[in-house]
Amino acid sequence: MFKCLIIVTLVTCTTPPPPETAISPIPEVGVVKLDIATSDLEKHLLLEIGIKVFEIEIDEEEALEFGEWIFAEIRENETYYLPYILRNTLLASNQWGPIRVLPTEDPSMDLTVSGKVLTSDGERLAIQVTVADSSGRVWLEKKYADQSLITDYPESTRYTPGNPFVQASFLEPFQDIYNQVNNDLVEFRGSLTKEDLINIKYVSQLIYAKDLSPSSFAHMLIEDEKSGVLTVATLPAEDDPQFTRVQDMRLRHHFFIDTVDDYYKALYEEMQAPYLVWRKYSYDKIVEENIAESEIYDFNNYGKSRGYLSLTQRYDRFRWSKIFETEYRDLSVGFNNEIAPAILELNEEVHGLSGTMEEQYIQWRRILQQLFTLESEIPD
Repeated sequence: MFKCLIIVTLVTCTTPPPPETAISPIPEVGVVKLDIATSDLEKHLLLEIGIKVFEIEIDEEEALEFGEWIFAEIRENETYYLPYILRNTLLASNQWGPIRVLPTEDPSMDLTVSGKVLTSDGERLAIQVTVADSSGRVWLEKKYADQSLITDYPESTRYTPGNPFVQASFLEPFQDIYNQVNNDLVEFRGSLTKEDLINIKYVSQLIYAKDLSPSSFAHMLIEDEKSGVLTVATLPAEDDPQFTRVQDMRLRHHFFIDTVDDYYKALYEEMQAPYLVWRKYSYDKIVEENIAESEIYDFNNYGKSRGYLSLTQRYDRFRWSKIFETEYRDLSVGFNNEIAPAILELNEEVHGLSGTMEEQYIQWRRILQQLFTLESEIPD
C-alpha cells in the first residue's frame, strides 16, 4: 500500500498545469465614415450627453521608459484630451443634443459615457467605452482599437514661430475610433422606440429632481425588477411649484457645466501640439526598436553594417529625446500656468468655488441642493 501511495503522489506532482487562456487582441476598427445627420432631428432624438473624464491603465514599464515626470503628465492630460475628441466627434455628427466633458457622472444627463485608456503609444490606441442612459439601460460596452501610420503625423513636430501648429489642418490619427463609437450609438438609438427615448428624457428630469429633493420626487420613478431599467410612474403637475424650481435649478446647473466643458476645451486646445509631439516621438521610438530587433550585426564589416547605423540612430534618438523633453515642457506650460488657473479663478469669483475642477463641481452640486432646500421653505 505504501508503494501505491508514492506512485499516486508522483503522478499528481508531475501533472502539467492547464494551458493559459490566450487573450484575443482587440480588433481594429479600420476606416470608418462618420454617420452625420443630414436634416434636423426630432426633439426626442437629441439626447444630452455627458462624457466623463477617462480612466487609464498604468503600464509600469512604460512609465520607467519615458521617465516618471513626463509619463505622469501625459497620462493625466490624456484622460481629459481623449474625451474631448469624442465630444467633438459626436457634435460633428449632428445626431445629439448638447455634449459636455465632465469630471464625474452628472444626474442631469440623458446619456453618460465612461471610458478607459487601455493602450496609447502613438502607434496604437485602444480604449474601452461604456455608455448608459439615465434609465439604466446600457447602450454600449465595447473595446475599440486602431493603428496609426507614419503619414498620420507631420514630417516635423518641432513647432517654432516659423513653423507654428495649425489646429485647422490637424487630423486626429485615431479618428476612426471616435467615428465608430458615434455610429454604434446611432445604431443602438435606432433600436429604441420613440416612447423609450421620451422616457429617457423624463427620467433624466426626475433623477435630477430626486438629487435635489429625494423625499419629493423619488416615488415618481419605478425600477423594473428584471432589467433594472427605470421608468416614470407619474409626472409632476405642470404647475407644481417645486418642479418649476427644479427646472430653474437644472438650467443654472447647465450654465455651470458649460463652464466646466469650456475648461476641458481649453486644455484640449492647449494640449494638441505637445500631445502630438509626444505621439510622434513615441511612434518613431517604436519603429526604431522594431527595426533594431530585426537587425543582424555584421562584426566583420561593422562600419558598414546596419548595426553601426543603428547605434548612430540611437544616439540621434537620445539627442532628440532631450529636445522632445524641453519642447514638451515649453508647449504644455501655457496651460498649466495660465489657462486652467484662469478658468478656476473665474469660477471662484463668480460662484465662490475653489480647488480643482472636480472639487468645484462637487461644491456646486452641494450649493444647488442647499439653495433648493432654502427656496422650498419660502412660502409661494
